[in-house]
Amino acid sequence: MRPRVTVAAVLREFNAPLELEELPLPVDLPPGAALVKVLTATLCGTDAHLWQGVLPFAGLPMVLGHETVGEVVALGPYAGEDALGRPVDIGTRLVWSESVCGHCHACTVLRQPVLCAERGYGFRQRADKWPFVVGGLTQYTYLPPGAHRLVVPDDIPHRWAAAAGCAVKTVLRAFANAGGVRPESTVVIQGAGPLGLVATALASTAGAGRVITIGGPATRLAIAARYGADVTISVDEVSDPDERVARVEELTEARGAELVFDFAGSPSANREGVLMCGLRGKHVVVGLTGPQAMPVPMDVVLSREIQVIGSLNGDVSDLDRSLRFLNAFRDRFDWDAMFGEPVGLGGADQAIKDMASMAAVKAVVDPALDCEEISG
Repeated sequence: MRPRVTVAAVLREFNAPLELEELPLPVDLPPGAALVKVLTATLCGTDAHLWQGVLPFAGLPMVLGHETVGEVVALGPYAGEDALGRPVDIGTRLVWSESVCGHCHACTVLRQPVLCAERGYGFRQRADKWPFVVGGLTQYTYLPPGAHRLVVPDDIPHRWAAAAGCAVKTVLRAFANAGGVRPESTVVIQGAGPLGLVATALASTAGAGRVITIGGPATRLAIAARYGADVTISVDEVSDPDERVARVEELTEARGAELVFDFAGSPSANREGVLMCGLRGKHVVVGLTGPQAMPVPMDVVLSREIQVIGSLNGDVSDLDRSLRFLNAFRDRFDWDAMFGEPVGLGGADQAIKDMASMAAVKAVVDPALDCEEISG
């Protein structure tokens, strides 16, 4: 029987506890839409920033969680295939990208759905308006028609598949936008969160001669070293941005790095990133620095012919490559080192707090762990 309601962890006030509430689910599914039972939701830094209220576009109430893997429980008309034409039925395990309109300039002319004018990020969906819940911190969630979905291979664990939906695909797109890694080049990774750790692994597999990962705390940098960082720089131990720039200059014999990726989003990240670039280097901006960002030295951009490249999340093609990347290097990297012990929806509030405090690298929420208690 199709579920009519779902229990979800709802954010009603910034920096306040998530509240377990019963929300309605759409009764009639439009063509291309689906309902899925959430198997696992993983959290990232954006969820913590949303909870803290530092992202101005967030409207309350909302259901957090945009990295989700689920099992189909209901399908609308014409929803029986994934983005690659593979059959989708009741019980099929899926991951999906944010919904896109398919008819704007970005979707049609540029063929870049990641830049869709109507892109439906889950955290832009209010929990008091139809379709109520497209986030991951819930028993069931709604897949809009424009959310391109993929069948998950049987040998991919839930948590990996969920993380592919944002953290991994964002990294793969950033590297693609940068044009790849030049063999034996120096790559600097700013940030040691989930994106920075995946980026460290990707840089090491892509032929970088030296990978430098900058971030903290020490537990994350230890994982970075296991994922291929030749050098790690702790922002706790080297707190002065200029000292971090000097450290990279020293490590590169004053030449600077060929590639610098900002996965940190700190106020000084882009200034540091440009200064860390060598001649004709590339600084790829993925982190959201906010209104307190330090000025970028454009004279350095000019004199070194540095390319500053923006990279925003990813689309279904990046998602597909993410699943294959995780699977291809499962024997080389311990992906599970990033993930915490799963908790139920009742533990989602603490999971968000752990992400905000960096106590967790990547929190994992499995609604089934407390569904019986909730329903009882």
